[in-house]
Amino acid sequence: MNTPRCAQREHRSDAQRLPASLLAADRAFALLGRRWNGLIIAALAKGPADFAQVRDRIPGIGDRMLAERLRELTTVDLVTRTVPRDPSSRTLYALSPHGNAFLIPLAAVIVWAEDHLPAADAPASD
Repeated sequence: MNTPRCAQREHRSDAQRLPASLLAADRAFALLGRRWNGLIIAALAKGPADFAQVRDRIPGIGDRMLAERLRELTTVDLVTRTVPRDPSSRTLYALSPHGNAFLIPLAAVIVWAEDHLPAADAPASD
């Protein structure tokens, strides 16, 4: 029987043997599978927005979570953050070129989910 520490070590060594394309997919799912990240990208697809506008476009997200996710998405260059010189203006968030490039696969995922995943409130099919 493996201890959790051994299981983690085995998992890491297995991951190192994966083809580069699967490692890339794993990185993408790790980032985009985090709750809210896909919805933030979809919200910014509507155009640049300040913090409050992004929050309004995503019902249910809290301020702290939104700030954390925007920081993550900015760090990996999917979102840009523009701080205005005028202190009375608000910081704007927008999709970077990398974020815009993700809109095509995001649309494909949305279409796939609509066709193949039941809505949370949909009755289960037998």
